[in-house]
Amino acid sequence: MSIQWKGVMPAITTQFTENDALDLELFKVNVNAQLAAGVHGIVLGGTLGEASTLTNEERRILTRETVKIVSGKVPVLMNIAEQTTKAAINLAKTAEEDGAKGLMILPPMRYKAADEEVVEFFKSIANSTSLPIMIYNNPIDYKIMVTLDMFDELVDSCPNIQAVKESTRDTTNITRIKNRYGDRLAIMTGVDTLALESLLIGADGWVAGLVDAFPGETVAIYELQKAGRIKEAIEIYRWFMPLLELDIHPKLVQYIKLASAHTGIGSEYVRAPRLVLKGEERIRIEKIITEALAVRPTLPQYKNL
Repeated sequence: MSIQWKGVMPAITTQFTENDALDLELFKVNVNAQLAAGVHGIVLGGTLGEASTLTNEERRILTRETVKIVSGKVPVLMNIAEQTTKAAINLAKTAEEDGAKGLMILPPMRYKAADEEVVEFFKSIANSTSLPIMIYNNPIDYKIMVTLDMFDELVDSCPNIQAVKESTRDTTNITRIKNRYGDRLAIMTGVDTLALESLLIGADGWVAGLVDAFPGETVAIYELQKAGRIKEAIEIYRWFMPLLELDIHPKLVQYIKLASAHTGIGSEYVRAPRLVLKGEERIRIEKIITEALAVRPTLPQYKNL
């Protein structure tokens, strides 16, 4: 399956039991809810997937399980967020062996690499695999900016680098990328609170977070704006915004998992050092969720517009 870099691709959460084991049954519930809503791909092992806490074997189990669940309906992508080039190449290899159809790759973790080191890191991984690749550009959280000059080197030498997850939080960067690369680089917006704006000015799709709790609303916004039904998309987006703001906080994993527990397609269990929310913080986040659920919109028929 070749990847169409468009639509909504959930950065899927990893479900755990109360005893810190993978909860594959609940994971299946969540993935099936995404498929029923009409998502266009599944991204495993990102920040929301608690990648840094997963063992290599757990990653492989999740990849194989997701490939089995989606059964060819949408592509499965594995995120690569590694400290070393060697580890990243190994993860790319096992992801392909386990059935992933694409990769999302972050710059080197922990070490603030120089520009030429970041470019060489991406090139080495891209040249080790035939899988299509999306570069995750998130200097806010990961402290390394992939500049247009760096992308110049990557697109010239690595044809399988095909997309960027644009999370700089500077929407003008979307126009800069489009002006320089046209259709050579697809753009998937990666910031929930800027998603509709980004789509309207040229982003091809949305790697989403709150979709893990609200898949229908997320896909509806994408499909409605694509069909030119902007007013309807804006109405849903305005309702959604207090929830979408949960995606831009250091505790986004706990917040989004709690929301998915309220919508019945996930649990709030996280892996240490993360802890389940409690006290005033829990009351505050649950208030945002329950107030939104009380006025949850009835969605129009958004599929096959």
